[in-house]
Amino acid sequence: ESYTQALLDNLQASGIPPFHTLPVADARQAMIDLFGTPKHPMPVHHVEDRDIPGTAGPIPIRIYTPAGDGPFPVLVYFHGGGWVLGSLETHDPICRELTRAVGCVVVSVDYRLAPEHPFPIPLEDCYAAVCWVARHASDIHGDAQRIAVGGDSAGGNLAAAVALTARDRGVPSLAYQLLIYPVLDCAFDTNSYREYGDGYFLTKEMMAWFWQHYVERV
Repeated sequence: ESYTQALLDNLQASGIPPFHTLPVADARQAMIDLFGTPKHPMPVHHVEDRDIPGTAGPIPIRIYTPAGDGPFPVLVYFHGGGWVLGSLETHDPICRELTRAVGCVVVSVDYRLAPEHPFPIPLEDCYAAVCWVARHASDIHGDAQRIAVGGDSAGGNLAAAVALTARDRGVPSLAYQLLIYPVLDCAFDTNSYREYGDGYFLTKEMMAWFWQHYVERV
């Protein structure tokens, strides 16, 4: 049995309705219930929560540091969840995995979410976090010459958008992108939407729900 089929079976067994059929607050809680931090998280050398300055107030981040002296490369990570769901907690496991597997500092960013904060607010929060990391890399045992951006799904969209924003604004210099099934297009007439738009958890209908909250025009 494939991992994907097992995931779909577990989602069906959970009894949680599709996210797009719920009020936003309930959908956020459902994602925490499904993907929240396990009781026994993978150990990493050091984990620290802090707030950093943003364009409209503090942005919470979580810093994962591997064992060793450094300076380490830094991956600034943006969680998935359709720009509407997700948090530091839902993506704590993958950030721990990346810290251990890569041997880098991972900075997870708790950017503001749509629909309360639609585009471009999440992007600007993520870009501000990357700029902060570039300025303060040495303070978190990081190497300012080896900063990467990454994320899954909507977080992959944000990582790619941050890379383009950094290019257009001239700062900071980025070394790498890690894009995990990123959302790079809002077209719904593609072959993949026609073939896989239903029955695979992330449906065409759910994606339209996410996009409508994020850009308010789909």
